[in-house]
Amino acid sequence: MKFTPAKPPLTGETLDSLTARLREHGEPTFRAKQILEWLYKKRARTWDEMTNLPKTLRTWLDETFELIPATLVLNKQSDDITDKLLLELSDRSLIETVIIRAQQDGVGVENSRKTICISTQVGCAMGCVFCASGLDGLKRDLSAGEIVAQLLQVCYREDARTPRAKAELASFDNVVVMGMGEPLANYDALIRALTIVNAPWGLGFGARRITISTSGLVPKILQLADEQIGFRLAVSLHGATDAVREKIMPINKAYPLAKLLPAVKTFSEKHGRMITLEFILIEGVNDSIEQAEELCYIAKDLHAHVNLIPYNTVESLPWKRPVEEQLEAFANVMRAAAVSVTLRHEKGHDIEAACGQLRLKTEKERAVPEQETNAQL
Repeated sequence: MKFTPAKPPLTGETLDSLTARLREHGEPTFRAKQILEWLYKKRARTWDEMTNLPKTLRTWLDETFELIPATLVLNKQSDDITDKLLLELSDRSLIETVIIRAQQDGVGVENSRKTICISTQVGCAMGCVFCASGLDGLKRDLSAGEIVAQLLQVCYREDARTPRAKAELASFDNVVVMGMGEPLANYDALIRALTIVNAPWGLGFGARRITISTSGLVPKILQLADEQIGFRLAVSLHGATDAVREKIMPINKAYPLAKLLPAVKTFSEKHGRMITLEFILIEGVNDSIEQAEELCYIAKDLHAHVNLIPYNTVESLPWKRPVEEQLEAFANVMRAAAVSVTLRHEKGHDIEAACGQLRLKTEKERAVPEQETNAQL
C-alpha cells in the first residue's frame, strides 16, 4: 500500500537523485550537496534558513519538495526517561518513534546513550497476536522520506536539549528499526532510507549502529544478506518451537523455523556479525523452562545474542508478563548454558510504549469528535 503525496519529501532524495532534479531544472549540480548539508548537518527547518542558496532556487524547492514530511504532535515522557514521539504525516496518518535512554553512572540523563526506535509502516499486516501495531491492520507503507524524517525530528528535539549534540552529528547512538510495521515488507523504501541515514551526505550514521528487526520474512532476509551495506539483524523469534511460535505469530506457517533459521545463519555468515534473537516473554505461552532450553540450542547454533523482553501489557489484549521469578529462571537457563543474553528492564510502560498503543489511542480520540460532527450534519 503506497501513498503519493502532493510533493515528494526532500528527506527521500539521495545525492544522485537530487543532483538529477537540479540538473533538469538548469541549476548547477553542486547545489545538491549544499541543500543536503542544510538539511542534515545544519538541521534547517525552513527553506529560508538555507541562506547561501539563491531565492529563486529556494522558491523552486518549496514548490517542488516537502521539506519535512512528519510533524511532531505529541511527546510523552515516561518516569524511566523513555520518550515516545507521535508524528503526523501529510495524509494525517500517525506513526510512533521512541527514544530509549540507557543512563550511565556519573552521566546526566540528557547525556545518556540514546537508542532510537523507528517505524516503517502505518499499522502492520503480520498479525502477531500480542502486538498493538497490527490491531487495526496495515494502512500503508512509509516512504523513504517519512522513515528518515523520524530521525530528523529526534535530532531537532535532542539538539535543543542536549549539550553534547552538535549540528554536524546525529544526537543519538543507535537506531533500531523495530517500531510499527514489518521493515522487510517495505524493503525498497527501508533500504533507500537507511542508505540516506548512512551516507556521508546524509546523517552519516554508521551501519554497525543500525539494526533491522524482522518477524521472519525469509526471502527478504536472504536479499538483505546480499546488500553491500552491513546493517545488523534482529529476529523477532518469540517462540523456540514451531508449535509455540505458530500460536502467536502467523508468519511461522509460511516460514517455519526450518526455513527461518538457515536464512538467519546465511545472513550472519555473509556479514560476519552476531545477530540478535528477540524473545518477548508472555506468561503461560512461551516462558517455560522447556522453551528456554530450546532457545539455548537455537542461539548456540547461530552464535546469537538473546534479548529477553518482558511483555509490555496492551489494553484489550489478554496476555500478561511473567512474574519476576519466572523471568529470572528463564534467563538463568541461558546463562548456565553460556548463551549471551540480556533480560531487559521494562521501558515506557506508563506512556503506552508498546508499539502502536499511543497511535491507536490518539486515533480513537480523534474519531469521537468527528463522529459527533457527522451526527450533527
